[in-house]
Amino acid sequence: MIERAKPTEKQILSWHKSLSNWGRWGPDDERGTLNLITERKRAEAARRVGIVVSCSRPIDYEPSRDAPLPTRRFMLKSGEGEPPEQIGRTNAMDAFLIASHGYTITHLDAPSHTFFRTDPAEPWTMYNGMPRETVTTTLGATAGAVDLAGGGIVSRGVLLDIARLRGVDWLEPDAPVFPEDLDAAEAAAGVQVEAGDILFFRTGWPVRRSRLGPTAPREGMVALQAACLPWLRERDVAILASDTSNEVDPAEYPGLGIHGAIHGIAMGAIGMWLLDNTDLEELASVCNLLGRWEFQAVIAPLKLQGGTGSPVNPLALF
Repeated sequence: MIERAKPTEKQILSWHKSLSNWGRWGPDDERGTLNLITERKRAEAARRVGIVVSCSRPIDYEPSRDAPLPTRRFMLKSGEGEPPEQIGRTNAMDAFLIASHGYTITHLDAPSHTFFRTDPAEPWTMYNGMPRETVTTTLGATAGAVDLAGGGIVSRGVLLDIARLRGVDWLEPDAPVFPEDLDAAEAAAGVQVEAGDILFFRTGWPVRRSRLGPTAPREGMVALQAACLPWLRERDVAILASDTSNEVDPAEYPGLGIHGAIHGIAMGAIGMWLLDNTDLEELASVCNLLGRWEFQAVIAPLKLQGGTGSPVNPLALF
């Protein structure tokens, strides 16, 4: 494998300022790169022929090495036991406890999910300088919450299939994605990522997980290398969607805190929303079959007041 130049921790810290979108859409803006998805952008994405592909992983309830605290399902009422005596309808009911953030649930990260600072003397802030104290134990996120996108997100989606580009079923943890890979994937697909696009990039990680079994994050996970951050800012990507957690693990820059590279700079400085843990296998098959790597992407997060993220079922429409 070609040895690629990786940015230093100091350089990544400098990007918090040089790549920043703070103030671009006003001093009080909380929506960040969602502002790039205009009415014209949505209209351009709407010309389709009728194929719909889900990009969500299924939600299951068993603990695993990458989900030690899985979703819990509580059956409030089932079809078991003595049947009711009356005629007409009866029902079943359930409730779910879902921790959106993590390594297995397909979810959308809102700006309030990330706090960052470049100097110990500085306060911790999220996108556009919002103080971390706006996220409270009792109210959740009072700024940068996921319900800012409660009206739904519709834009052009672009799939860059890095695993296909490299001729492998999946990328190994020690083979992160660099800007040169993104450029090469664009060229191979005959498409270019534009302002306001939702960028999906495929590593094949769900295939690896299904064949080799779940692994703990500390054992390695692949994603974009931090060197891609200027590329994402230059292209004005609205949402970055990965089939992993959108972060290389183990952390390449432990001095930057928990997922301090992509989450820290993309979310904290650029204001970019992240879509973690998608499943892009069917999408890649359809794109390959049609010879078409752009589509209409629809993301509809739950209107969770004060939520820092939401489970989602992203749809690709052709």
